[in-house]
Amino acid sequence: MIKPDFIFESSWEVCNKVGGIYTVLSTRAKTLQESVKDNLVFIGPDLWLDKENPLFVEDRKLWPSWVKKAAAQGLRIRTGRWNIPGQPYAILVDFTPYYAIKNEIYAQAWNDYQVDSLHAYGDYDEASMFAYAAALVVESFYNHSLTRKKNVIYQVHEWMTCLGALYIQKHVPRIATVFTTHATSIGRSIAGNYKPLYDYLWAYNGQQMAQELNIQSKHSIERQTAHFADCFTTVSDVTANECKELLDKDCDAVLMNGFEQDFVPKGAKFTAARKQARQRIFRVANALTGAQFTDDTLIVATSGRYEYKNKGIDVFLEAMYRSLYEQGLQRPVLALVQVPGWMEAPRVDLQDRLMQDVVYDTPLIDPLFTHTLHNQQDDSVLGYLHSHGIRNNQDSRVKIIFVPCYLDGNDGIFNMPYYDMLIGNDLAVYPSYYEPWGYTPLEAVAFHVPCITTSLSGFGMWARKELGKNCGILHGVEVIERNDYNFSEVVDAIVSAISAYSALDDKAQEQARKKAATLSGKALWKHFIQYYYEAYHIAFTNRDKRLEKK
Repeated sequence: MIKPDFIFESSWEVCNKVGGIYTVLSTRAKTLQESVKDNLVFIGPDLWLDKENPLFVEDRKLWPSWVKKAAAQGLRIRTGRWNIPGQPYAILVDFTPYYAIKNEIYAQAWNDYQVDSLHAYGDYDEASMFAYAAALVVESFYNHSLTRKKNVIYQVHEWMTCLGALYIQKHVPRIATVFTTHATSIGRSIAGNYKPLYDYLWAYNGQQMAQELNIQSKHSIERQTAHFADCFTTVSDVTANECKELLDKDCDAVLMNGFEQDFVPKGAKFTAARKQARQRIFRVANALTGAQFTDDTLIVATSGRYEYKNKGIDVFLEAMYRSLYEQGLQRPVLALVQVPGWMEAPRVDLQDRLMQDVVYDTPLIDPLFTHTLHNQQDDSVLGYLHSHGIRNNQDSRVKIIFVPCYLDGNDGIFNMPYYDMLIGNDLAVYPSYYEPWGYTPLEAVAFHVPCITTSLSGFGMWARKELGKNCGILHGVEVIERNDYNFSEVVDAIVSAISAYSALDDKAQEQARKKAATLSGKALWKHFIQYYYEAYHIAFTNRDKRLEKK
């Protein structure tokens, strides 16, 4: 197997915590860094510019000769290390100067690879200028320091960095390119626009649908890079099938997403962290609703990107609503919807209550949410709760609280990072309709939280392979069969699973928690990193074939 001498990797989420790709890169970095040492450089957007980025430790003494050369070439960069386990090298690049020549860049991409940028709008320009700038960094670094190294990889993630991969393939052909799509732009758009994705996947024409849904440019750059990159990869068998049908290209490899256990406390520290999380959650819930919560209360949460249908937020809310009338529910439930919305600010009235060491017996006005939103009248979650008459009355067996903020430890209400909150949950529910992999369920089981997910998620398919098709909540993960049309049946299955779990005694629940943690141990990066090396080998093999043709 051909192994890399040096690896460049770029993503919009390098030193920029946005979503699941940040988790992919930041948890994998340590395993990769231990293997290739410091022959690994991540490239991200310099969105902080002259401000301090807490995720980036600047080191102005790194590569002084090259930095001087890069500055002379007009590159505006900062060098240092990514503040994550493994502390890999990172280069942040200011991409704003390239807006001035974007039309020329797009014209060249059309001439070289038939990338259609005519219909670009929104974040297309921003992402593409970063992709171009990142490629210039790779080109400059390679020409200055790496020309003697035979096997160099440049891996890019999602359509946002595709333009750079094509640039490198043309201008530095000795570098082998790997393109990883975590979710196709057209597949996500079809699902998000309430069109049936799975039954009709074989019949959809990706380019025709991109035109219909007005995402031609994103689809074009993604499709062309899939066809031209030396190795085209995705993160699950679910998305591999989607790529085949919508991008007209089979994936060369599937790179499943792993996790590291460094984030999970052990022994007495775990017990203390779980207790602290539950106390804080109950404290906020009491201040908001005026109800009192005992440790017998089941904390059931969903989280992730705010995609109302794709992430199954609609299913979760309906399941919690039906649970209000479920006779089999043996314990009270506190349901948390933790999805970042268009947050305005923490609720001042809630903050005021939390400052007092008081147990409250009266609710705040509209005790459904912890932070105000800019679009409060139009928000989907609040719209559902209000239209279904959810009031979080003290006598309600199920109370639902919307937490529409990033849990970064400084949200003004919980003031705990996401993982520190996650550990306090009893169950996690991720009933996704569109989920290429699904980091949220993997994170849940890593923190000993049994979870419910669906057969349409990459993680759900993987869990079934590991646990068997009929795996249930007692196995640590319950995978519910979901398709284009069985919304109500999925809801009922979730209600039944929660009710069944609520009836378990402490010993049985602890066994389910242990089995969840055991499953997560099979998804560690030390097991999954081999797929990356297989992808690198494919990239080098195809690069050599490409060079032979010239």
